[in-house]
Amino acid sequence: MKIGGFLKQSFIDFPKTISAVIFTSGCNFNCWYCHNPQLINGNCTYETTIAEIYDFLKSRKNFLEGVVISGGEPTLQPNLKEVIINIKNLGYKIKLDTNGSNPEILQDLLNENLLDYVAMDIKNSLKNYNKTTKTKKSFEKEIKQSIKIIMESDVDYEFRTTFAPEITLNDINAMALLIKEAKLFYLQKYEIPSSLANISQEQIEQKQFVQTQSTNNISAFTLLNSQTPPDFTNPKSAKINLYSKYNQTALLPHSRTTYNTAIEIMKKYVINANIRGF
Repeated sequence: MKIGGFLKQSFIDFPKTISAVIFTSGCNFNCWYCHNPQLINGNCTYETTIAEIYDFLKSRKNFLEGVVISGGEPTLQPNLKEVIINIKNLGYKIKLDTNGSNPEILQDLLNENLLDYVAMDIKNSLKNYNKTTKTKKSFEKEIKQSIKIIMESDVDYEFRTTFAPEITLNDINAMALLIKEAKLFYLQKYEIPSSLANISQEQIEQKQFVQTQSTNNISAFTLLNSQTPPDFTNPKSAKINLYSKYNQTALLPHSRTTYNTAIEIMKKYVINANIRGF
């Protein structure tokens, strides 16, 4: 297993369970706002080996109750099942975080009773999925299959969506229909990517930003001293104005009112829908 990070203790990642968190390296999505972008290309490795993690878990059996396997995308790991079996044999519960792109693997793990909780990200409405994931391949079939598998399983689960700026209320309605009658959904607070975190409000108001892309992944943001409208037809350099003067899918988050409206839409179709992160 390619390990990109390891958190020895968490009280928030696994509901009602004190857990450790394994972050796998490598993802088949390129979500532009990803908070773990270093894990996307699979080249990020962590100094701790899986054998050392097993030893740590053995030593913490009187305190920890579960292990979260997150990413990256864990279902890309060829020995995921083996790792889960080894951890389960130590007496731990397992929570899997997934983007739902590998339903066959998900089904196999559930069939073997290896999962105790599943959290699946719904990135956008199916017709606009690639706007968020930045992938050329359509994952519509896989996403639908994974949703069905999870909802028909006996394990606890949640669906969750980061309310990125490009997601509209129409998208929210489409997602709600996609997971109609699901037990639990979280609309997660979107945060401006860390690459913009140190830019001042004055700079934001006076400047535009250039979204520099590398293999479809946002790799940097630079200030642009240009007074001309951005050329959004240029695939190599999409210029973004944070206040939506030229682009309605800006980097600024939705208002809290829009979050509230979105969650009310969800509540029409989902048994339990909540906002997370405020």
